[in-house]
Amino acid sequence: MPQSDEFTLFDLRVEVVQGDRPMVCKHAAGDYFEVRGEELMLPAGQTFPIYPLAAILPLLPAKQRHTVPTDWMTTDMEVACPDPLCGARFRITRTGTTTFRHSEVTLVPLEGA
Repeated sequence: MPQSDEFTLFDLRVEVVQGDRPMVCKHAAGDYFEVRGEELMLPAGQTFPIYPLAAILPLLPAKQRHTVPTDWMTTDMEVACPDPLCGARFRITRTGTTTFRHSEVTLVPLEGA
């Protein structure tokens, strides 16, 4: 029986939340972006600074995948801004799921399919 080439990833919303200190970087509480698959989407007219984005990006693929309930990637939602003087935090929320097909996202053949 052929193996299905479908897989599901969580859709994410990354929102700026105010921490316990003033924010230094060019983001404001309530700013956000969304991630669906490999696509990053910002609301029209909104920007997002590249330095905190660079710190957040490595976490997103792990946050998109199913994890066990005891994994910190399941339970922890907020990440501090990488600027040690900035009080911003980034809340990463799983908002839904999207199903993809292996054959639509890579040219590497799937064995057994």
